[in-house]
Amino acid sequence: MTDKLPTFEAFWPYYLGEHRMPACRGVHYVGSLAAPLTLVAALTTGNLWLLLLIPICGYGPAWVGHFIIEKNRPATFTYPLWSLLADYKMVFYALTFRIRPELTRLYGSHAPAPDAPLLTA
Repeated sequence: MTDKLPTFEAFWPYYLGEHRMPACRGVHYVGSLAAPLTLVAALTTGNLWLLLLIPICGYGPAWVGHFIIEKNRPATFTYPLWSLLADYKMVFYALTFRIRPELTRLYGSHAPAPDAPLLTA
């Protein structure tokens, strides 16, 4: 992606398109849930050293998903805030069983091919 996307609404289909493989989304879910749990653990135990683990817990699994599973570049490098928001939107959609319908709406399939065209934004 070379052109900057102007809005989060325009970014969301791009973001989801970078997470087409269920395994990639799965490791994102692990990291997205582990990061706030690590924050809670740090605050409840008083062990503030755990705060240093939050980025590792959150980004580590996500980057494995991109570099090893999807073989693409994380959107975080270009869109740090939108990527964080979209990641938790993706987790919310997964937890509420809306991720498959959303993929189908955007790409025509809940398991779109890497080169599947965007159907609607």
